[in-house]
Amino acid sequence: MVRLYLPDLLFAEGRAHAGAGLLVGHDGRVMGIAPAETVSDAEIVRLAGKALLPGLANTHSHTFQRLFRARAEGRISGGDTFWTWREQMYRAAGFVSPEDIYDVARVTFLEMLAAGITVVGEFHYLHNDPVGQPYADPNTLALAVMRAAESVGIRICLLRTAYLRAGYRREPHPGQRRFYEDGTNYLRSLEALQHAAAGRPGVTVGAAPHSIRAVPLSVLKEISAFARAKELPLHMHISEQPAENEACLAEYGQTPVSLAAEHGILDSRTTLVHAIHLTDAEFRQVAALGSTICSCPTTERNLGDGIFPADRTARLGIPVAFGTDSQAQIDILEDARQNEYHLRLQQRERGILDGIGGEDIAARLFDSATAAGYRALGIAGGKLAAGEPADFFTADLDDLAILGADLDSLAAQAVFVLSRSAIRDVAVAGRFVMEDGRHPLAAEIRSRYRAVQKRFQEEE
Repeated sequence: MVRLYLPDLLFAEGRAHAGAGLLVGHDGRVMGIAPAETVSDAEIVRLAGKALLPGLANTHSHTFQRLFRARAEGRISGGDTFWTWREQMYRAAGFVSPEDIYDVARVTFLEMLAAGITVVGEFHYLHNDPVGQPYADPNTLALAVMRAAESVGIRICLLRTAYLRAGYRREPHPGQRRFYEDGTNYLRSLEALQHAAAGRPGVTVGAAPHSIRAVPLSVLKEISAFARAKELPLHMHISEQPAENEACLAEYGQTPVSLAAEHGILDSRTTLVHAIHLTDAEFRQVAALGSTICSCPTTERNLGDGIFPADRTARLGIPVAFGTDSQAQIDILEDARQNEYHLRLQQRERGILDGIGGEDIAARLFDSATAAGYRALGIAGGKLAAGEPADFFTADLDDLAILGADLDSLAAQAVFVLSRSAIRDVAVAGRFVMEDGRHPLAAEIRSRYRAVQKRFQEEE
């Protein structure tokens, strides 16, 4: 059935439209933009009082970390640095069973849908059982996360993560025993996961060497070659903390980006997560090789990582996407605006990203929140252009946050003030997975999550 989704305001193909709807084919792909009076033989779905916008892309996520959200914010409970915060993360990683990880992922994905997110890149590094032994199927936990996404209705790229060691000249860390695999088993499991994902709508797979800290260069090169041969996206943490750079210098005599660039790991399929502490020369290398950077401002400020220099990347034309990472807060549009606001605090000026390369600030940030994330995950989408999947959300134009939004201000209203309270409907591949703020499985998902959360707190 061909449908015409007809809102009061439509943002598609990079601009706002009034008096037109989004035409979606029976395959769930966009056919074009058209006024209702020009369309025949299509079911008209009226979205009165609403704006329709491209679905948001969450390019970097660790769903299990939602389990200790807001429970590690003080110095006593969460430590005072990224490195001490990891102990709380290890406790959550050690706790979850395959059933638990399914339930935690479902509630996290449900929250993402409620925030207008239609695709998630799940950077998944929980592989072994709680004592560090492989499951009979090494992809047991990855498959549980995939099933969770399918259950909720969100599109997923499962970024299967390689994690071989605690770091350069470091003994294995007991908190990481569920992460560790050798390079051979990692590649075997990644290929098996590809086969498991084949033919499943809305499910794809990518490669994710965790970091240069966790993956020796020789294995990193093997994973990169495999990903290139299989045409998979490749994501990795890089330069989130200065200590990572120092360790890389000690081991290889180079900083992480320079090392990866020299060994052919960076290209247009590569996404570097965080990339805060890069030199100007390294940013130029990233730009020259066409890689994307995924910035996670909410997590980065939560962990005290530092401020991502988005103005430098904008001037070099480096694509930037966004991710919710630790799930401290799930709001991609908040991440978009903080990409600018952090710079305002740092430089004590306004409109830092505006006009760079002739691009409007709202257009730049909205593209990062949508199309750039889709591209980084190897999926065509994010602009609602013809041929793309019809992944979108609607916003209530009567919501107090965006009351008064019009054709000229829609993009800016979305980026700078749209709140989750305004989001009403979410569609993936042209099918509503959330309608009028309701999801059909919400009560069950909440109930099961509460039970997991209760057991987690009781074991503390």
